[in-house]
Amino acid sequence: ESKGKEELDPILWEKTMQTVSEAIQKFEQFRLAEGKSTEVKLIQYLESIREQLLRVEEIDPKRVEKIRSKIKGSVTEFFGSEGFDANRLEQEIIFYIEKLDIHEERVRLKTHLDYFMKVLTDKASNGKKLGFISQEIGREINTIGSKANDADMQRHVILMKEELEKIKEQLNNIL
Repeated sequence: ESKGKEELDPILWEKTMQTVSEAIQKFEQFRLAEGKSTEVKLIQYLESIREQLLRVEEIDPKRVEKIRSKIKGSVTEFFGSEGFDANRLEQEIIFYIEKLDIHEERVRLKTHLDYFMKVLTDKASNGKKLGFISQEIGREINTIGSKANDADMQRHVILMKEELEKIKEQLNNIL
């Protein structure tokens, strides 16, 4: 007659515990390897954004000069060489170019990329914080894109956006 309790053979219990322990260790090893792989990918994507930002910085002075020349040429063509106040035109061009200035966005983007890397490599890395930082990275990239007014620069902005999407995708996988 059974009392509803079944005793497990101690040897079988020991083997079960050993199997569970091995499974937990293998899972932990897999988790660490997967985490390292994800970290490597995130760093590659960040470096790619950084590389595109360098290209944007190389293009920027030429872009501003191109815009300046285009405006001056158009105004001269429209009014002739005597029909406008050159000082006023210069002030207007400076005002317009200041609206297209991306220096602050470039500096902030670099700061966000550095901070992302710091948080990523920190012992107590925080996926949610990385998500917030990636949003800030996106804002700066978008602002650079909206101020670009240059096809070549837009191409680099699009490449940065693609890399940022890959970062967000990886972060979604770990959250």
